[in-house]
Amino acid sequence: MAESVYKVLELIGTSTKSWEDAAMAAVKRASRTLRDLRVAEVVEQDLVITNGKVEAFRTKLKLSFKYEDEPARKKGR
Repeated sequence: MAESVYKVLELIGTSTKSWEDAAMAAVKRASRTLRDLRVAEVVEQDLVITNGKVEAFRTKLKLSFKYEDEPARKKGR
């Protein structure tokens, strides 16, 4: 197996519906700018409460992605 290196980011997703939707929102947003996402680990869940009502679900994730090799530079640059 070839050696690999992964970066882990901590993200917090929010949703007015559920913790699952909050987690999916974080992954969906991250996937717009990061490639090769590998694993998302839920590390914490909490609620935002206003006047006794749940306003939002929050899910904190550790999301990993694989570092890519740098592209070979063209000659003359």
